[in-house]
Amino acid sequence: MALCALAFTFWLPTAAFPAECEASWYELADGSGVDIAPVEEGHYRWRRLDGTSGLLTKLPSGKWSSTLGWTERSDGKTVDLAACASGVIGFDGQSGRRVDLATTKVDFSSAGVQLAGRLVMPPGKGPVPVVVLVHGSEDSSALQRYALQRLLPAQGIGAFVYDKRGTGQSQGVFTHDLHVLAADAEAALRAARSQAGERVSRIGFYGTSQGGWTAPLAAAASRPDFVIVGYGLAVSPIAEDNEALALDMTRHGFGPAEIENALKIGAAAQSIVRHEFAAGYDELRRVADKYRGEPWFRHVRGNVTGILLKMPEAELRALGPKLFRDVQPDYDPMPVLRKLPTPQLWILGKEDIDAPYLETRRRLSSLRQAGAPISIVTYPDAEHGLYLFETKGEERLSTQQPPSLQRLLADFARGEPLATRYDDAEVIR
Repeated sequence: MALCALAFTFWLPTAAFPAECEASWYELADGSGVDIAPVEEGHYRWRRLDGTSGLLTKLPSGKWSSTLGWTERSDGKTVDLAACASGVIGFDGQSGRRVDLATTKVDFSSAGVQLAGRLVMPPGKGPVPVVVLVHGSEDSSALQRYALQRLLPAQGIGAFVYDKRGTGQSQGVFTHDLHVLAADAEAALRAARSQAGERVSRIGFYGTSQGGWTAPLAAAASRPDFVIVGYGLAVSPIAEDNEALALDMTRHGFGPAEIENALKIGAAAQSIVRHEFAAGYDELRRVADKYRGEPWFRHVRGNVTGILLKMPEAELRALGPKLFRDVQPDYDPMPVLRKLPTPQLWILGKEDIDAPYLETRRRLSSLRQAGAPISIVTYPDAEHGLYLFETKGEERLSTQQPPSLQRLLADFARGEPLATRYDDAEVIR
């Protein structure tokens, strides 16, 4: 599964699709649970709190077969969804019953734009933490796509999910302007707090990828109880691209000379972004043609650079200003992070080639040493999206998320001290 959710990366819009079974959390006979949700026409995806997942495809018998993660390889599981409308399923030999999570549609306004949200609370009436889910750079519907809106309530934690402006059911124009997105996140937090009322014990943000810039920016103005960042960055988008380009070279066995030349290609691509796709194409073409025959050239990927290298100039001129609307390539997150008093948890993946972790972890460690309330958990085998993976040639196929990830999110949201161990992750608390 390609999980590119970075500052410059775009996702194609996803239309709503009909499904026999609504997205739901089911409690299984052994006391565990499973989330099942439609993901594309004719398919469902299941997810469990141990990080495992699979894609469901209907068999001639009417039951559903499952594949391991995103590998398209059978995992041997069979699922029965025939009675899902009545709240009953069969999952891998166990019966399951739908858990009725308290779900409330919440429309709210941000800078005059109506945004569509949803508050999902665990059963009961007692106070619980609430997590506001802050988007990455995708332009798909979070209301439709985010399984965390059910995985968190399954652990006794409320979740507030919303479609970012210009996506799904929300109005407005899609944008990468981090200050606009942060204002929307602030408005979402206010709406979540107001709707949940006395059930809120603590409330905070969980920002992923691009949301790792947005959530701290929103927290600086709204002062939540906590901020969680997943596979986000403490460097600028341009610095992210450069760090990824350097990693492209080193992970394929090349050295300083190749890194230097890859960064020249990156600088030309980045200039086009800085010129809002109106200029810079001749220089990118010149430098790319200069190195195109080199053995390392095919490994030049980066973040924005790889996209610009592959797309024809005419297409970039036409689509770039829309796909990368209002992008802020030189946004520096450090001034916000230096002053942010909110307790933060940063969750990083050591195998992240889209948003490399090293410089971000170094900066976070420096802030922590200076007294910032920052905890850092780094999973050694996780890539972008915090997915474990296997390789097929040069392709990465996601298998699952770390088994302890949901527990880690829940611990921090509750305000509990982090454990000393989350699988084999490095924990700095």
